Amino acid sequence: MKEKLARFMSGRYGVDQLSRLYLGIALILLVVSIFSHLGIFYIAGIVLLVYTYYRMFSKNISKMYAQNQKYLNAKYRAVVKKDAWKKQWQQRKIYRFYRCPGCKQKVRVPKGKGKICITCPKCRMEFIKKS
Repeated sequence: MKEKLARFMSGRYGVDQLSRLYLGIALILLVVSIFSHLGIFYIAGIVLLVYTYYRMFSKNISKMYAQNQKYLNAKYRAVVKKDAWKKQWQQRKIYRFYRCPGCKQKVRVPKGKGKICITCPKCRMEFIKKS
């Protein structure tokens, strides 16, 4: 049986991170439909489950790979943005953060220095803010 499954899956895309995400969302929707008795959750869960299996058994490997890469890039950008926000949140008592009016670059200045002239390190534009 294992050999038959291996022969069937040869040349097919298989499971990736996006398929795992879709499968998890489909299962959550199906569990929610059990408790809420709303048909929309059941239908959405079944449709997502069918699409997940379509992705896994697809022979269009390049298209599925491109979709997975797009998902992984978006996930990476979200993680980087969250980490940057977390770092800024930890530094909020020591520094004040401003955006350059010219290039929108984030500039960090120490707190408690009064009104200061800030020079953007990227575009060299000067602007005055209270620190």
